[in-house]
Amino acid sequence: MANDLPCGIELPQVFFDGPVDMEHVRNFAVRAEDLGYDSLWLQERIIGDVKMLEPVTLLSYVAAITSRLKLGTSVILLPLRNPVQLAKAYATLDVMSNGRAVMGVGLGGGHLGSHENVFGYTREGRVTRFTEAVEIIKLLWTEPKASFHGRFWNLDNVSMEPKPIQKPRLPIIFGGHHENALRRAVKHADGWMGAGSSSSGSFIRESGRIRQLLEESSRDPRNFHFSKRVYLAVDNDEARAERRIRDWFGKRYKNADLGPKVSIWGSVGKCTEKIQEIVKAGAQQIVFNPMFDEMEHLEICAKEIMPQL
Repeated sequence: MANDLPCGIELPQVFFDGPVDMEHVRNFAVRAEDLGYDSLWLQERIIGDVKMLEPVTLLSYVAAITSRLKLGTSVILLPLRNPVQLAKAYATLDVMSNGRAVMGVGLGGGHLGSHENVFGYTREGRVTRFTEAVEIIKLLWTEPKASFHGRFWNLDNVSMEPKPIQKPRLPIIFGGHHENALRRAVKHADGWMGAGSSSSGSFIRESGRIRQLLEESSRDPRNFHFSKRVYLAVDNDEARAERRIRDWFGKRYKNADLGPKVSIWGSVGKCTEKIQEIVKAGAQQIVFNPMFDEMEHLEICAKEIMPQL
């Protein structure tokens, strides 16, 4: 099923009720490829009481059962990661998937805090650690021998093989909302994804700001990619949909009130109309993020919403 706008969808990753269901994950991934989705996406939360699978490991599994879908993260919490190990993991994923990996990274913090202390880091200098990590990863993916001297990391003639299949390297996208985060995206990233936990209005504002910053910089805006994750509940019973959204956000983000502020819900027609507004604002890709009834949403989005975008 071809459509003009590439659309991805969130792979089941969070399991509130009962054990982790890998058969469900497998069926979802295989069916998404059959239905013509462009990509599968995951988020990251390493610690916490919610059953949520680690993204790079899960994408490596999905690489083996699909052949075409791009495999993305939105986002890896980069200040909590060692960039050398992360570069290796993603290069491996890109080789295993024959060039389908997309690495999204963010600073973290947000609604749930980022717990640097648990990982042996401090919050001090986290932005510097983030930008240094991005530069190191790029060097390790592209240079025969990488050298880097910064505040947190020092490398001298370090080799890492194999390189990613994608050349010159696999794409790096950023998240974030703050003015400084948008500036970092323009300076260091290949694209930017508006978070699911931000509203359509925020995407319109923030993507517009990034376009201004691209114009002010020496970057060609045609080489910068805009996308938006959309928390979605297709249901003609809007009151029921809102209740279920609040319940899901209460469990996932410990913030039930956030759900109705950032999600899109209602009939197919209403949801399509709201998503079309995001596309008109310049989104070049939509990532659907159903919170429940995942297989049903997989079919509805592909058959009824994607052809309208």
